[in-house]
Amino acid sequence: MSGIVESVQAKAQEVAKEDYDRAKALINDAAKSGSYLYPIKGIFYFLSHRSLWKPLLKKLAPIVTLSVGVVTGMFFFTYVPQLALMTFVNGPLAVLTTAVLVLNESSAVISFLSRNFVMQDALLDTFDGTLISRDATNLVSEGRELKSGRDPIQRLGKVLKNPFQRFSPKALIRYVMYLPLNFIPVVGTVAFIVLQGRSRGSTIHDRYFQLKRWSPNQKAEWLSKHTGPYLAFGVLATLLDMIPVASVFFSFTNAVGAALWAADIEHKETEMTDGTAPGLREAAKKAE
Repeated sequence: MSGIVESVQAKAQEVAKEDYDRAKALINDAAKSGSYLYPIKGIFYFLSHRSLWKPLLKKLAPIVTLSVGVVTGMFFFTYVPQLALMTFVNGPLAVLTTAVLVLNESSAVISFLSRNFVMQDALLDTFDGTLISRDATNLVSEGRELKSGRDPIQRLGKVLKNPFQRFSPKALIRYVMYLPLNFIPVVGTVAFIVLQGRSRGSTIHDRYFQLKRWSPNQKAEWLSKHTGPYLAFGVLATLLDMIPVASVFFSFTNAVGAALWAADIEHKETEMTDGTAPGLREAAKKAE
């Protein structure tokens, strides 16, 4: 019997070590890439480049109205019932964890409505305009017509390729499945944010991959190779998006940050330059 227990313990230690090594590798990759800085860089770049404000300003009134309405409604109708339930699980922490839970729920509703009916074109213009401002004009020309001029947003013409898809049922189901993690004090909320960040991170460069003309296999290979950096970006972007009302602003700054990151990859100004975009793009063209 003791032999079986020792065998189980040894196996558990082996699994724990493997998970620890995997997590350590992801953290090291994220730290080397500096990807976690790009959502912050996006904020400062957006604020310092007034031309990039235009897509947001055009949508500001309906977006703010939608966000305030959703957050207010969610707290008014769902906070107290969920607080009563969370109190049994989290005790004194229920006040905080319930607020986080309601913000997560509000964020999902706002994301569903705004990204499908309000912000889609504006976020695309913001991403493409940022690339143009970072001298990636040739890249943007692969996905839309461009006009002459100095203002990056005014240069944007007709979209030839649109990478955005409607909010998929799979994404909503995944969100609802992960939501109960918030009932676990602290650790559960952290796990929820990480899982949402992983999902978010895997999509932030969809436009970039489209402009590169990458195949699904090339995209999957790139994301698999750089899981840590995209997870780090996704987690920070998710945290910013969870801030009520301001989440609208951060949706645009996150798009700017993602474009800045794409431009740096394109110009080989990050640690992620081993087998990067230029080489893969040439391979893609040869395959056409």
